[in-house]
Amino acid sequence: MFTRMKNAFQEKDVRDRLLFTMMILVVFRIGTHITVPGVNAAAIQAFSNEGLFNILNTFSGGALSSYSIFSMGVSPYITASIVVQLLQMDILPTFVEWSKQGEVGRRKLNQATRYLTIVIGFIQALGVSLGFNALSNFGLITNPSMQTYIMIALVLTTGTMFLTWLGDMITVKGISNGVSILIFAGIIARMPSDIFTFYNQNIAGKSGGDLYRALGFTAALIVAVILVIALVVFVEQAQRRLPIQHSKRATGSNETSRLPLKINSAGVIPVIFASSFMTLPSTVLGFVSATHSEDHWFKVTSMIFDLTQPIGACLFTLLIIIFTYFYAFVQVNPEKVAENLQKQGAYILSVRPGNDTEQYISSLLLRLSTVGAFYLGLIAILPMIASALWSLPRGIMLGGTSLLIVVGVAIEVNRQIEGRTVKRRYQGFIEE
Repeated sequence: MFTRMKNAFQEKDVRDRLLFTMMILVVFRIGTHITVPGVNAAAIQAFSNEGLFNILNTFSGGALSSYSIFSMGVSPYITASIVVQLLQMDILPTFVEWSKQGEVGRRKLNQATRYLTIVIGFIQALGVSLGFNALSNFGLITNPSMQTYIMIALVLTTGTMFLTWLGDMITVKGISNGVSILIFAGIIARMPSDIFTFYNQNIAGKSGGDLYRALGFTAALIVAVILVIALVVFVEQAQRRLPIQHSKRATGSNETSRLPLKINSAGVIPVIFASSFMTLPSTVLGFVSATHSEDHWFKVTSMIFDLTQPIGACLFTLLIIIFTYFYAFVQVNPEKVAENLQKQGAYILSVRPGNDTEQYISSLLLRLSTVGAFYLGLIAILPMIASALWSLPRGIMLGGTSLLIVVGVAIEVNRQIEGRTVKRRYQGFIEE
């Protein structure tokens, strides 16, 4: 690893990209400490056990703890991306047509996603502000009025759009996917405080037998985390390699290559999607929390979308599984893969080109995604089950989700750094 990082910093292009990414992350961390005007940030600390608070605070890098300008994080953008991608599946003809127009269509879809992000971000900011202010007995907003709520919503929406722009800059001029990097940085930034909180709750002030039991529990937890990390790394890098035969007419000779299909083709995107999707109902409930918080339907709905409740954890896992299937077919489009192979004069061994190849890849991708979906769901829900059985700190409940994102993004960053370093070496060799 250290050798790879040394080689990366020796290559000017890779070094510039890494430094640019780090500079953007510094801006992101500074923004997480700038509190929105008109807010009593201390009042938000009372919601540390709320499911909505935990999700937003995790993916905003702790920005919600201080109700900063980045409190919404990139959740509205992710939600907008989900909606736009769903509309491309033969639902909205215009979006379907754009999806087939290559780079031009991609720019149009990106623009539509950003416009939708503004709408979702504004609605979510209003809902969160109204909901948390009501739950805090109207102590969060110092001067609760419609003008104040609109001003706060505009600031939070602007913060989300600025983060989205920073993410785009990382994608273009930095390393890996910008939105994933921002979420990754937010989770990493919260780790020291989470470790300190865990120490205070489980180890500090204990002595004798209680101390030994606490240390034993901590050691067992560390071993469990290491084993889960090893499992995540193994599955994320596992591939099914299909033998591809290139015809002699296309290449001048019969050549065999491999088409790799990952077990988890969707990566960590389903986890991020599911987490953002869980915040939508909570946002809507925030609008009516002041007048209906004691109603039966409000309590039931809140419980369904609360990750600290069993039904909420099960729904979260189900969403991860569904999004894994969905995004796997977005990432690996069997129709396009079959079409590209046919254009290149290539075919999968023992499979006819064209429609048979498409059906074969779809069937294989479905089986691989089944393993990937249940793997993602298992990693996400295990900490929740453990927290419920052994009364672990609530901060651990999202540990599986955070771990999946951190390890998945780290693997992708490592892969891109290695790819760019190798590419530069080949370019230098050719120039010589």
